[in-house]
Amino acid sequence: MKSILIVDDEISTRESLKMILKKDYEIILAKNAEEAFLAIQENSPDIILLDIILPDLDGIKVLEKIKREYPSIIVIMITATKTVKTAVEAMKLGAYDYITKPFDVDELRLIINRALSNQALEKEVKYLRQEIDKSFGLPNIIGKSKSMQEIFKIVRQIADSKSTVLIMGESGTGKELISRAIHYNSNRKNYPFITINCAAIPDTLIESELFGHERGAFTNAIEKKLGRFEIANQGTLFLDEIAELSLATQAKILRFLEEKSFYRVGGSKNIKVDVRLICATNKDLKQMIKNGSFREDLFYRINVVPIFIPPLRERKEDIPLLVDHFIKKFNKENNKNIKGISQEALEVMMNYEWPGNVRELENLIERIIALTSREIIQVDELPFSPNDSSKINELRESILSGKVSFLKAEEEFERTIILDALRRTNFIQSRAAELLGVSRRILKYKMDKLGITTSENT
Repeated sequence: MKSILIVDDEISTRESLKMILKKDYEIILAKNAEEAFLAIQENSPDIILLDIILPDLDGIKVLEKIKREYPSIIVIMITATKTVKTAVEAMKLGAYDYITKPFDVDELRLIINRALSNQALEKEVKYLRQEIDKSFGLPNIIGKSKSMQEIFKIVRQIADSKSTVLIMGESGTGKELISRAIHYNSNRKNYPFITINCAAIPDTLIESELFGHERGAFTNAIEKKLGRFEIANQGTLFLDEIAELSLATQAKILRFLEEKSFYRVGGSKNIKVDVRLICATNKDLKQMIKNGSFREDLFYRINVVPIFIPPLRERKEDIPLLVDHFIKKFNKENNKNIKGISQEALEVMMNYEWPGNVRELENLIERIIALTSREIIQVDELPFSPNDSSKINELRESILSGKVSFLKAEEEFERTIILDALRRTNFIQSRAAELLGVSRRILKYKMDKLGITTSENT
């Protein structure tokens, strides 16, 4: 039961309030400031009903001390009509609201219920923020490799700056995770972190998604809509796959970065917002600039702080840590108790090239834990064999020793990786293309070029 401390020097007021509230709340009474502070120390009430005028200390002074020493306690001022102005001033000092004598019982209950609801909401928000901090704090991003430690160092250095950040890396390396780490370690962490996958929204709709639109701006625009830039005000906007934006949309992003303002589609009002922009791509933007598909001026605007996340095959010392992390994670989610992974299975995973990077590793551990009945993950539960994982290493050695030409080895490498992706997706080409981070059209072109057919699914 929630508790309410009633602080008033008039016994009639104390008893009246007690009669009104005792059915729903635990009631504590105090006739002056001295008794009030003793009651707070002993009982930690949820709400204090505090009279403006007390015999031993001014109610405003009492309020200031309560909010300074016990900021989470809700204080509602009790006042006579002639002191309402003082009660309003008290709200500026942290009082939640005020009630006037004589009391309107329904209004009193409404104010108390609303205050407790807001208190519960604030506690929930605080808890969720703590959970987010746990999830996206740097200590919770797995990586002991030198390259990941360097990334952590950069994140700490730039978290509180306003500089735009460009995160580069293959699909599945954790670009969004790093972008969230930047936000949740910054002074913007209590404001929105908004994401948008530029590749997932048609070019005809992307401007409206980013900048919003006014009612009637186009067919089906039946009401005003806020865009992601506006929603992210004072926070961070993460543009994933920025390379997929058209040149026209790139120009609008550039204009925002230069002016820190924009117009909604169909609007005439210039809207200014404070947004930190983080972009990500798995494409070579410099090559795209050369072929005219990405604006050079935009590249320099977003590439103020570049962060490159290396593929998992280049930081294999992180694999044991990641495996252990994902086993614990999916044990909890699946109510299982997998103890770990065998040394043989771990060695195979260390030798594998991981074309889908950390995302591929996470999906693999999740699938194994969902299906296994063993306490230790064994090598026969992996979707690739020691021969598969060592074949690429053999190719590398063959090239460096001069036994095989680079072009021949490149073809063999592509063939091995594509076949592996196809097998692991039951030869569903769209899923294999997604795993490899290419379009289905490019995958089909390479399959035809290398003579790979679905008949190889054995």
